[in-house]
Amino acid sequence: MAQPKRIYLAGPEVFFPAAEHQAIVAEKKRLLREYGFEGVDPLDTELAFSDGEAKPDRGHRIYQANRELMDGCDAMIANLTPFRGISADPGTVYEVGYMIGQGKPAFGFTLDSRHYRERAGATGLDELGHTIEDFGMRDNLMIEGGIRESGGQLFVAEQPGEHRFFSVELFFRCVQALAHA
Repeated sequence: MAQPKRIYLAGPEVFFPAAEHQAIVAEKKRLLREYGFEGVDPLDTELAFSDGEAKPDRGHRIYQANRELMDGCDAMIANLTPFRGISADPGTVYEVGYMIGQGKPAFGFTLDSRHYRERAGATGLDELGHTIEDFGMRDNLMIEGGIRESGGQLFVAEQPGEHRFFSVELFFRCVQALAHA
């Protein structure tokens, strides 16, 4: 039996309460298994921290562990729903770039159907007089452009999901597209 392709699951879910995170990740992994994939969550590592370990050192060890997980994956599905602002979680965006930089396909989804410019105020300039991009994309052009160029696709919700940051239907569309890529 061939080993299933490993799919890195990026998104802000790592910041959710434990039970909520676990329920969403369990559903993602279940949907991936239906297509013969193995889902890999950033919290699948087992890191232990000592009381005396400095916070920046802890953060760097988490970064290294997540990078190792991504290195061992063949593709990714990223939750790019805006989180704590008008754009996707910055850590998730970094992970998308990291995977694309390795030549791995990235698929993503967002539950916010508004274009980036609309979320940024629907104007050409911000309050500081800086240009707001207007390319009719759901997020910054570099995020969407990278996903597209990787062979992946960004899926956009047409209606709210069962959770503010997750939709089984939208995630399933990513899995199906990945299976046919």
